[in-house]
Amino acid sequence: MKKLIIIAAMFMGVAAFAQNQTAGGGISADLLKEISKGYEGNAADKALHNALNAEQITNLAFCPENIIKTDKHFSNEVATKGRTNQKSSGRCWLFTGLNVLRSKMIAEYNLGAFTLSHAYLFFYDQLEKSNLFLQGIIDTKDLADDERQVDWFFAHPIGDGGQFTGVSNLVMKYGVVPSEVMPETLSANNTSAMRAQVSNYLRESGLRLRQAWKDASAKDKKNGKAAQKLQDMKVEMLKDVYHILGLCLGVPPTEFTWAHYDANGKFVSEKTYTPKGFYQEFIGKDLENNYVMVMNDPCREYYKVYEIEYDRHVYDGQNWVYINLPIERIKDMAIASIKDNTAMYFSCDVGKFLSRKDGIADMNNFDYESLMGVKFGMNKKERIQTHASGSTHAMTLIAVDIKDGKPVKWKVENSWGDTGGGNIIMTDDWFNEYMFRLVLEKKYVPEDVLKLLNEKPIRLPSWDPMFLPEE
Repeated sequence: MKKLIIIAAMFMGVAAFAQNQTAGGGISADLLKEISKGYEGNAADKALHNALNAEQITNLAFCPENIIKTDKHFSNEVATKGRTNQKSSGRCWLFTGLNVLRSKMIAEYNLGAFTLSHAYLFFYDQLEKSNLFLQGIIDTKDLADDERQVDWFFAHPIGDGGQFTGVSNLVMKYGVVPSEVMPETLSANNTSAMRAQVSNYLRESGLRLRQAWKDASAKDKKNGKAAQKLQDMKVEMLKDVYHILGLCLGVPPTEFTWAHYDANGKFVSEKTYTPKGFYQEFIGKDLENNYVMVMNDPCREYYKVYEIEYDRHVYDGQNWVYINLPIERIKDMAIASIKDNTAMYFSCDVGKFLSRKDGIADMNNFDYESLMGVKFGMNKKERIQTHASGSTHAMTLIAVDIKDGKPVKWKVENSWGDTGGGNIIMTDDWFNEYMFRLVLEKKYVPEDVLKLLNEKPIRLPSWDPMFLPEE
């Protein structure tokens, strides 16, 4: 009987302790005492403490033996030439899109390390995004200041990141020019200062537009004069934006002369072009209707079409529309494209388990669990749901290594200059976990997938965290 009383008292004591710790939700002195048992302070803890105060976590978790065993042979690879470097800018989407286009041009016309001008399209990207913001403010003029959509506009007036529909809409509207026709500038390579000034100007302009609408009389709102005034104000605001962009990036050419030389330096021809005429002569693909974006997002239903509201670069262009598919279906399409010597726009969560120095992304490159003594067990869906992972960077998918009928690794052409050799090798396991988006020509997309585009897309909000621009 005495034992039963003691046991009961023990259970009551444990229950009382647990209740005391959770009642207020805070960390009490007793709870802190319990939590502190997580750090034992033994010899191993002390050694790791000293090491972590002398070296970066990533360096201590790095597994160099994993890099050594990664071979660099690929069974199928798209031919490319030259390296591009976005430097301190978020223009990976633009570099990737133009890399896809130039690879075709290099192959067809036997060019050397030819590149298309990023500064040229970036000028129009920033101008179009400014118009998108200002027109979005006008479109939501009747919403309250604290409405989510209004707040989202002011939180994201403009940026240098983006995605493929930006490439397709801008190229089809403005054409392209060779890099030497409109070269990079300091502000193109280092966009933060220019972006900050344009962002602040747009925010102030947005407030002025909203206030002008509030101050307008009911009569002028009804007869259309108030709405026209907002459009007139927008034009003057865009003139100021154009002025800033011209100072920072230069003014885009409307006509230029280009001398065509082949890969051996032999002169082929010289001609005067408009940017759209140059695109039609040397590339000529309909980017807005000939490509399909596919996505692997396990948080949402597969074999469905989704559209992101206001997620575009050009107001009168296309919202971001994609088909959500299982990863194996996406791989099959990617392999078909690579085997046909066609590079693809590809995006992923590039920073995860990447050895930047070696240009290798592998799930075993870093052993954080052994270093920290804790388990990290989230899967891809859980990482997306908790904001631990998302698509952060666009690159050009150019190679796959197939063994026994299965892909074992992939390769992308990056836009970080010669870092990691200019390319990144990704194991297939890494591809499964951190690949998100791929843009393919329709001829590589099976008919059952193409038919899904006939469905009305499921509309997702602008602020969905999975759909931040790639940088």
